[in-house]
Amino acid sequence: MPTSTPSDGAGLPHALVTGTSAGIGAAIAELLLAQGWRVSGLDRAPARIGHAAFRPVQVDLTDGQATDAAVQACGTATALVHAAGVLRVAPVGQLSAADGALMWQLHVQAIAGIANRVLPAMAAAGQGRVVLIGSRVASGVAGRSQYAATKAALVALARSWAAEVVARGVTVNVVSPAATRTGMLADPARQSASPRVPPMGRLIEPGEVAALVAFLLSPPAAAITGQDIRICGGASLG
Repeated sequence: MPTSTPSDGAGLPHALVTGTSAGIGAAIAELLLAQGWRVSGLDRAPARIGHAAFRPVQVDLTDGQATDAAVQACGTATALVHAAGVLRVAPVGQLSAADGALMWQLHVQAIAGIANRVLPAMAAAGQGRVVLIGSRVASGVAGRSQYAATKAALVALARSWAAEVVARGVTVNVVSPAATRTGMLADPARQSASPRVPPMGRLIEPGEVAALVAFLLSPPAAAITGQDIRICGGASLG
């Protein structure tokens, strides 16, 4: 992996990263840039990263046609990271079809469309890395059924895709953090459900998630594929 960044970003490995305007996605993009990647950031919100090797692409990821056009315009990618996300909470009996559709479109359908274009190109090139940001709650948590279902779907997608491309130099993994210190925790739409602090006594930091993602994109991680790796601070131990 390169350790320096030419001013124009030419000749660098290229990562497509969704959700780069804040939180985990921003932390991933910033770390990759520091490590010498060229990053195209797909997000509906305006970009906040100022770097010669960063290309902001403002797009609504729930719009399949617009997303596909944006991905095509970004060109060939060495890596793909899906970090865009939103959380809506409600107990059964109060579930919102609109909230469920939003989370499914953003978490699942968006990456399915992007991967449908990007993964075959990676396989044809004989190299590539894909990381999807999941969640520790994918196995099910009270009040988060719709969110958990979309994150569980990411694991199924990753394992299925990994099996399809494992012999062609491409890896696909999921990184699933517990409650992470991001703006999502302050979203008014989730104020009825406070974040659950992991047993280690603090929230997960976005940089900790980014560090694992960066490792999974690196050459030493070539034998890791089809895995759901949790960064949970002990939350999965009980």
